Amino acid sequence: MKLDRVVLRHLQMEQKSPFSTSYGTFKTKDFILVEAIDEDGVSGWGEGVAFNVPWYTEETVKTSWHMLEDFLLPLSFESPFEHPDDLNKRFSFIRKNNMAKAAIEGAVWDLYAKRKGISLSRALGGEKKTIEVGVAIGIQKTTDELLRIIDKYVAEGYRRMKVKIKPGLDVKLIASIRKHFPTLPLMADANSAYSLADIDLLKELDQYNLMMIEQPLGSDDIIDHAELQSQIQTPICLDESILSVEDTRKALALGSCKVVNVKIGRVGGLSEAVKIHDLCKAQGVPIWCGGMLEAGVGRAHNIAITSLDNFTLPGDTAGSSHYWERDIIDPEVVVKDGLITVPDGPGIGYEVNRRMVDYYTVETKTYRGR
Repeated sequence: MKLDRVVLRHLQMEQKSPFSTSYGTFKTKDFILVEAIDEDGVSGWGEGVAFNVPWYTEETVKTSWHMLEDFLLPLSFESPFEHPDDLNKRFSFIRKNNMAKAAIEGAVWDLYAKRKGISLSRALGGEKKTIEVGVAIGIQKTTDELLRIIDKYVAEGYRRMKVKIKPGLDVKLIASIRKHFPTLPLMADANSAYSLADIDLLKELDQYNLMMIEQPLGSDDIIDHAELQSQIQTPICLDESILSVEDTRKALALGSCKVVNVKIGRVGGLSEAVKIHDLCKAQGVPIWCGGMLEAGVGRAHNIAITSLDNFTLPGDTAGSSHYWERDIIDPEVVVKDGLITVPDGPGIGYEVNRRMVDYYTVETKTYRGR
């Protein structure tokens, strides 16, 4: 497989409503859309998931563009390759910048599957025909508003609710949710808002039968999480701390978590995500696919990876209409009774709507191989 050219597009899409976490609130989603085109004119699509501000990881839209333009695209054009895994190896000497790596690697995975005439799900080793999905809900102005939103999503059939917590908005909030929804599959996402000094507070969450608490401590920590997990009953799920299969191995060896969140962009691409899946499966550790407020292309990649058999917990891949007035793919991602049908067409299984892509694009640049 040889790349002829790659088109980078900076898109800007308005969400239906603001999304708030312990580290900030935003409504406009800026991201990079990558189109990789081979010498036969076949296109593959990838999506960068970095935000404008480095509050989730150190990457931003601007730094991702820089890494793609100056390092990753030249490496991608360097010579032909047999499989997308070859890019994972080719990029290995570049430290981190995982979201930039995942953006071009995802486009190449889509291109590879299309050239093979198979779905991306099948190319990755997935076998599921449908996947279970939950929904992530940002911090709301009032508890009553949050309860109303949860009730709406329960009625729509979502299989799990994830709510954001932070100091001062945690135990009482979870207690209120449990009072109204005593059996609801529920998890709390802390986005690294706590420390070991909060152990007694976090222990209070044990009584509410949460599926897990996600990333309660430092974003780069696995030591303190191991201490916390030894003292609380609620399973800890690591998110920001897991950047690779090696991070996963070490976290599991230390007992830092009982569940792992796999985000394609955070771990550097689909190839690394498959490695993490295989390791966790071998050790009997459940995993699920986290979301980064993706548009349609990134959402399609999440669906494909979730079709692997050890993604046993509902992920964050809600339907397109949950976020956007109009997505950039046809058909849009649709959730029915908490399930998404895994497409079986070549590649990601969705058509990129170029008219909508042009509508949202604020900058574009084409890069050509030698």
